[in-house]
This record gives sequence, structure tokens and C-alpha cells, in this order.
Amino acid sequence: MSVYTAVSSAELEAWLTRYAVGTLVEQVPIASGIENTNYFVTTTRGRWVLTLFERLPAEELPFYLNLMAHLARAGVACPAPAPDRSGALFGMLNGKPAGLTQRIDGVPIVTPDAAHCAAVGEALGRLHLASASYRSRLGNRRGPAWWRQAARAVRPYVSAEQNELLAAELRLQTGFGKVTMPKGAIHGDLFCDNVLFSGERVAGLIDFGFAATDFYAYDLAITVNDWCIARDGDARGNLVHELLQALLDGYQSVRPLTPVEREQWPSLLRAAALRFWLSRLYDLHLPRPGELVHAHDPAHFERILRDRIARPSRITPAGRVAR
Repeated sequence: MSVYTAVSSAELEAWLTRYAVGTLVEQVPIASGIENTNYFVTTTRGRWVLTLFERLPAEELPFYLNLMAHLARAGVACPAPAPDRSGALFGMLNGKPAGLTQRIDGVPIVTPDAAHCAAVGEALGRLHLASASYRSRLGNRRGPAWWRQAARAVRPYVSAEQNELLAAELRLQTGFGKVTMPKGAIHGDLFCDNVLFSGERVAGLIDFGFAATDFYAYDLAITVNDWCIARDGDARGNLVHELLQALLDGYQSVRPLTPVEREQWPSLLRAAALRFWLSRLYDLHLPRPGELVHAHDPAHFERILRDRIARPSRITPAGRVAR
């Protein structure tokens, strides 16, 4: 959500004429995040988020935008894309594909408690249930093939010990994607800053830029690795049993895990940690030019990966976290 492509008021006003949203009142750049250019946009007929897709090719955008529309119609708490006067969900703006989505009233939770985790687990379960009827398919562009490419690219920038860890984990994850587990459209990036709350209620799941067709349990592991961790002291990144159990209970109240998903759970947590460690290493050492860019600390997910290796988390047939 950094600003890579600047948009002037005059340019935005002209672009908005294709929509039935009124005239421009205000635009404010959104500084957080690293993938796309985003602005808060207020018009005489509503409040929106404008996204210019910096990396996603236009031919892939229907998967993401139609997914959001599908989920919103199914009652999942996510913003619906706004169609233009022709019914299209995106158009070109300053050379980049761009679209408008509803702006959700809510705030992210920086330090979630068990109630927040339970609510997020339930919301993710509903997303996965709804996505099962979404017929479009798209391979995960941050999947195993990208892990290997990114590991080669960052090799000169990390220590010998870190290179050994990356190589060992890539070997362990060689079979990722070949296991038979339920899959469909996933969010792929459901971190705390991508969920907006209104009180104790999930108001909206946002930022679907990493959505793909992949394992539902992998999406759950990505979510757990950000929501259910200690955030202070020497235990930073370690799983907190109360938070993990609350999120799993919320999820399984909607969609119980299968036996193979429970069996693969320790490896899924490691795969999720590896993916985001590599992303952060790549963005730190091989950044794109852009304004207001915020590179996240790779050490955070290195700690998480090392913890998941040293202290594997397991789920019992009853859906409980084994201590």
C-alpha cells in the first residue's frame, strides 16, 4: 500500500467520471504496506479505497476482484469492488490497472486477545466455505517456485547460517503442494493489519492482493503466525496457546479441519513462516523504487520459523492444541 504511482487530483477526477460515484472531494495516500499504491478517496456519493495494482498483470485481476465480489455476495465481511458504468471492475489509471472498493468503517487490532482471534478464525472459516463455490483458479505466485527463486536472490545478503536454514527448509518443503488437502481461493495475507474490527466484530477482511488457489489450512497457518503470537520479550513470535486455541475454535466452528490437515499442521506453519521470511528479505534487499515505502523486518519471521522448527505445534483429532 505504498505510493509507487502518484495520482493528481485532476487525473483522479477525470478517471472517476467512468463511475457513478459523484465528484471527488478528497484523496489521501495510504502509506502502510508494500505491494500496491492505495488512496482513501471521498466523493460526493461515498467513501472508497482506490488501488493501483503495481505487480499484478491486468489479465489476473478478474480473479481477485471477482473473488471479492463473490465473497461479499455470500455474506463474507469484505469490501465489494465498485463496477464502472460499463460493469467493469477495473480500468487503467496512469498506466496501471486500478479499481475502487468500498471503504470499510473499522480499525485494525494491534494486540489481539482471544476474542479477536476467535472472531478472525470464524471469519476465515466463512471465507473458505464461500470460496469453495468460486470456480476461477489462479496459481499462488508466492508459492514454492517463488520461494526457491527468492532464496537464490537473497543468498548474497544473508549469513552462512541463514543460508543453511533456508536450504534446509526448502528441502523439507519439497513436497509442498503435492499433499491432498482441501483447497480453493485463499486470502494469503490475513495479518492483523488486513482485518478491520468494529468493537469485537470483524467489520472487513481487506487487501486480497495475495489471493490464490491454495490449501485452506495453509491460509489458516499464515493467519495463526501473525495473530496468535507473543509480541514482547524473548518469546516474541512464539505461539500463545490461548490465542491459538481461540482462533482454531473459531475456524473449526465453521469448517472443521480434516485428518490430513491436522497431520500437516506443523509443516504448514513452517511453510507460512518461510514464505514471509523470504518476502521480507527480498523486499529489504531488493526493493522497488517508490514513495513512502515501508520494508518490514525479516528477523521477525526468521524467529518464527526457528520457533516452529524447535517447538512444533500439533492439533489433536478433537481439534485441540497439543501442549
